[in-house]
Amino acid sequence: MRHAVRDWLGVYAPNGVVAVGLSGGADSSALTAAAVAEADAVDALVVDHGLQEGSAAVAAEAAAAALRLGCRSARVLAVRVSGGGGLEAAARRARYAALDGAREGLPVLLGHTLDDQAETVLLGLARGSGARSIQGMAAFADPWGRPLLGVRRAVTRQLCADIGLVPHEDPHNSRAEFTRVRLRTEVLPLLEEVLGGGVAAALARTAAQLREDGALLDALAENLLERARDGEGLAVEILATAVPALRKRAIRAWLLDGGAKALTDKHLRAVDALVTDWRGQGGVAVGGGSDGTRLVAGREHGTLILSLAEYEPR
Repeated sequence: MRHAVRDWLGVYAPNGVVAVGLSGGADSSALTAAAVAEADAVDALVVDHGLQEGSAAVAAEAAAAALRLGCRSARVLAVRVSGGGGLEAAARRARYAALDGAREGLPVLLGHTLDDQAETVLLGLARGSGARSIQGMAAFADPWGRPLLGVRRAVTRQLCADIGLVPHEDPHNSRAEFTRVRLRTEVLPLLEEVLGGGVAAALARTAAQLREDGALLDALAENLLERARDGEGLAVEILATAVPALRKRAIRAWLLDGGAKALTDKHLRAVDALVTDWRGQGGVAVGGGSDGTRLVAGREHGTLILSLAEYEPR
């Protein structure tokens, strides 16, 4: 654990000052202990989602434990979980927003382990959105740091036991209605049994390899994007000469920069067809805009353009 945190700090936070997102569970508690041992200063940020009776007391105890471990400070951040997409997604949005608002410019270490990475890869594989969806989580995606992506969950529990920490067991982590819980308790153990072990580590290695490949492709796609820029649009002639992997990445980056939201493979294929299979088809709604308008990618005079089109909400 200490080696993992030390290596991460040396690359991403050489000044040695970080915040830690602390839930009170084994992973984040062990991470906090290792961070205190390796970093110059650690501020603990404890999010109280308010979803369970007694959550305030759990959060207060986690903050107190952080101070006993040697954190410079410990703050409880009470949030309100709301919005669409299910309870897991809503809680995640509220948690990350609270951490981002309280971090005061510091990177925030999160306790995601190799096991979490394997679960993330499987979820991405099920979405079927290409290599990007199974690259897993990055060691650092500013401001979020994940030093433990090479550490098994069992190791964090052992560290807690070794130093006398009693982690909080979140009842949500055993509720089978949550997809990630079933992956953790049913799917991955079955894969380990059927395939002879080592599945979680293999999935994590695959994610790391794809992330390296993806970084190179993204850099090449950025070069293509700059060459294809024509004002705020993109020159179809230049895009059409590129290989699909780079062309679609360039189009994706351009759409996101232009305000597209929740892009899917279907969106990208439809916009790519404006370049490679042009038959005079209309524009493609790409998920952005506001009340009464939608963001549309279209083709005019050999150029891909983005525009806002009015529509009647249902």
